[in-house]
Amino acid sequence: MKMWGIKSVMVLGAVAMLAAGCGNGGAGQAQSGAQPQAGSQAQAPAGKKTTNVKVVLDWTPNTNHTGLYAAKDLGYYEQEGLNVEIVQPGQAGADTMVATGDAQFGVSYQEAVTQARIQNVPLVSIAAVIQHNTSGFASPAAKNITSPKDFEGKTYGGWGSPVENAMIESLMQTEKADPSKVKIVNIGEADYFTAVKKDVDFAWIYYAWTGIDAELRGEPMNMLYLTKYSDKLDYYTPVLVTNENQIKSDPELVKAFMRATAKGYQYAIEKPDEAADLLVKAVPDLDPKLVKASQKWLSTRYQDDAPRWGEQKKSVWENYAAWMLEHKLLEKKLDADKAFTNEFLPAAAK
Repeated sequence: MKMWGIKSVMVLGAVAMLAAGCGNGGAGQAQSGAQPQAGSQAQAPAGKKTTNVKVVLDWTPNTNHTGLYAAKDLGYYEQEGLNVEIVQPGQAGADTMVATGDAQFGVSYQEAVTQARIQNVPLVSIAAVIQHNTSGFASPAAKNITSPKDFEGKTYGGWGSPVENAMIESLMQTEKADPSKVKIVNIGEADYFTAVKKDVDFAWIYYAWTGIDAELRGEPMNMLYLTKYSDKLDYYTPVLVTNENQIKSDPELVKAFMRATAKGYQYAIEKPDEAADLLVKAVPDLDPKLVKASQKWLSTRYQDDAPRWGEQKKSVWENYAAWMLEHKLLEKKLDADKAFTNEFLPAAAK
């Protein structure tokens, strides 16, 4: 699992071109052959009406998504009258699919939603999948990169996003290091392990997947978490999103989806081993050892110190947007109240 959250920002140009079509009014639904249109009504075997719902992932399935698969497998969605289909984004990308109404819900990232809102794309974050940012810059231990100062004279492998340059510069400034001494190369879709065995010294990863994978492989790494260097970098990544039209046209559907999804993530929190089994059952190509180890690591981090899973703070949205504006990644200030809502989260258990 690479840092695809930042990469998703790069596809928002396509989303922006569709903004006029989305607006704050009706969003068109895409047809899917002979299958019922997402959000349409279909007859369930018991004779009850069931709502077909499409959820689009940000990338290939991994432990960030376990709660979705658990809610589906354990029947939580079915109990809410939802027939949920979990799909991968394809070329359009999750943000575009959700913004245009091709999917009611999706997995995105705070930085992508922030960029979208600045461009008047009607994405809305409805839950933080993980309460704190678990990403950072990783390198093989043998490279001896133990602080941002050590980036000097090293080669960073990324995918060409301006956010990467700004993040490297931001961290290096905390130690009065010189960002111009870092060589930045585009490694495309090469994974961390492939890249650092060639001409790359460090890369941006999620520890919950690539870091745990490194442990299992017996490949020691140094990890510089973003949150160590600035509170503004403790943003939500990933998040669950919908669009404004979905909220306005059928808020009860959003509530039903979130009730079931929250139960799925609560199951992943309380029973990580069993939840890992459900993810591997749904996606057999995944490495069971990696999934189980990653699930255990994430189980205490989904909710962490929040009063309930999914809770989001306005200050987190404002702080990261301020950092983006400071580094010229935004054209104007973010209206955080339009970017996220806690309205559809179930009440915290007492």
